[in-house]
Amino acid sequence: MTEWQKSNWRDLPRVQMPEYTDAAALKTVEAQLSKYPPLVFAGEARRLKDQLGAAGRGEAFLLQGGDCAESFDQFSADAIRDTFKVMLQMAMVLTYGAKVPVVKVGRMAGQFAKPRSAPTETIDGLELPSYRGDIINELAFTPEARIPDPKKMLHAYTQAAATLNLLRAFSTGGYADVHQVHQWTLGFTEGEKAAKYREMAQRITDTLDFIKAAGVTGDQAHSLQSVDFFTSHEALLLEYEEALTRMDSTSGKWLAGSGHMVWIGDRTRQPDGAHVEFCSGVQNPVGLKCGPTTTADDLKVLMRKLNPKNEEGKLTLIARFGAGKVAEHLPRLIKAVQEEGAKVTWVCDPMHGNTIKSATGYKTRPFDNVLREVREFFGVHDAEGTVPGGVHFEMTGLDVTECTGGVRAVTDEDLSDRYHTACDPRLNASQSLELAFLVAEELSTRRENAKAVAHG
Repeated sequence: MTEWQKSNWRDLPRVQMPEYTDAAALKTVEAQLSKYPPLVFAGEARRLKDQLGAAGRGEAFLLQGGDCAESFDQFSADAIRDTFKVMLQMAMVLTYGAKVPVVKVGRMAGQFAKPRSAPTETIDGLELPSYRGDIINELAFTPEARIPDPKKMLHAYTQAAATLNLLRAFSTGGYADVHQVHQWTLGFTEGEKAAKYREMAQRITDTLDFIKAAGVTGDQAHSLQSVDFFTSHEALLLEYEEALTRMDSTSGKWLAGSGHMVWIGDRTRQPDGAHVEFCSGVQNPVGLKCGPTTTADDLKVLMRKLNPKNEEGKLTLIARFGAGKVAEHLPRLIKAVQEEGAKVTWVCDPMHGNTIKSATGYKTRPFDNVLREVREFFGVHDAEGTVPGGVHFEMTGLDVTECTGGVRAVTDEDLSDRYHTACDPRLNASQSLELAFLVAEELSTRRENAKAVAHG
């Protein structure tokens, strides 16, 4: 077997990638990127892998969330802060419900490229290449804007570096203090419609009061003021990924230096394709989206390719079927994993299978369908005796109106108010936190049921 090289993918079939018209410009950008520092480091990726391994065993729980596609125009320190803040709130509520540590992974600092269902789109008789994310081309519907521009990779790198810099500062600089995070959450439960979540919030308050009264000091106190926060994105634009891939001097293994965790989408998981080949050789934790068309045979091949040493935490299977379809598809994939004896972490993505077109013409996702898919995911794992290791949401800390429902009851008519996404609809801050409370209730109920069974 020949040794893996970061450029091996170039000899294989590729899908969902742009055809750059200026080969010289592309080569120049790749050469420049390959001299830049990696955005993440091997020790961080290994730490995340250990934590994902714990989630696979049921000793931790993964919360992965963030933008559908990061935007150059909407980039701001406030937007990063607001998403980070909501994820901390969600993590605190989930920690209380699950009674295990919550692994926090943002779809941030790299989620710039998007797969599309068609290579072109037509408006008023004009057919142009599809928008594929700000790292590739522009959203404006003009021939010039839709030409893939390799220089956008340099812009993406700069924005990712700035995002990571701020996230690291927030994670360790006191902003993540558990008492402050809880105060923000209490603000959410003050509303009349959110009153049903007040009881759990009050129980968290009592726990924090006890910790304070018990005189937690030193290293223990520091652990309440800082958090591990990791980044992830779909490894779609392989020229960018290869240019940032580095040999880790301590282990001699390759590292995708673009983010702590990379994933392969449902459209790019061909076992003999370029994306699987690239992800098979990096030491980062790898995610694999599993949709309704994922076959048991393909999954077995993919698990062997992406996690040949069958390491815990290396491979996360992200299920995305749609509400009402989980029981039809998930059990056969769980069976395939069991037949292989594969170590994986199962995660639920309840967003991508639940996208609909509203009566007002906007692409949206009903909150109730998102919650229903999460509950079905837990239900199947309970029936199979396997571990539901986490959830994966497209969300933002901003007060957008892109998904319908939730305590603030966004309606089809409201969607036009603050519909800002360049791609898929995201849960807003209120919907994200409400979902965390409801998932925490599910986790708490499962834990109590398991205890009751154990005690006969």
